[in-house]
Amino acid sequence: MELVFIHGPAAAGKLTVARILAARTGHALFHNHLVVDAVGAVFPFGSPEFRGLREAFWLQTFEAAARAGRSLIFTFAPEATVAPDFADAVVRTVEAVGGRVRFIALACPDDEQDRRIEASSREAFGKLRSLDLLRTLRRQGAFDYPELPAEIVLDTSQMSPESAAARIAERLAAPCDDAPQA
Repeated sequence: MELVFIHGPAAAGKLTVARILAARTGHALFHNHLVVDAVGAVFPFGSPEFRGLREAFWLQTFEAAARAGRSLIFTFAPEATVAPDFADAVVRTVEAVGGRVRFIALACPDDEQDRRIEASSREAFGKLRSLDLLRTLRRQGAFDYPELPAEIVLDTSQMSPESAAARIAERLAAPCDDAPQA
């Protein structure tokens, strides 16, 4: 079982790339907004209840998938309401039942993120769509998060989602090592 953990800022193209990658690999797609939206229907974003349930739901899903031998793709936008040791918890959870986590980073410069943030395609799943709010959150440090590991880092402002998915698929097919790739 492989958990392909795609992380990057809002509007980097994580879900778009993940959908293409899922079609190529047959891995299930479990993007973060499935849980964010479900838990957010009951508790305010960032509240202690929201935070605890969101992370428990993510981790329990990863563990169940690993136990069942079901590879999946997860998308994650690092932000300050997520426990700083979340990536470590993911690795411990998945590896404890025989799975493997493959961290993939999507990068997107701020000016491109600003251009993409209000796209109508972001409307589904209640994604952040306000440029003013994005800039305010940046100033407030809402996206400050410990650096996450990455086998490969892809700048999605420099390639199509199809190209990014193809590069990730190539990387997944190659032997796993801990050295970041550009």
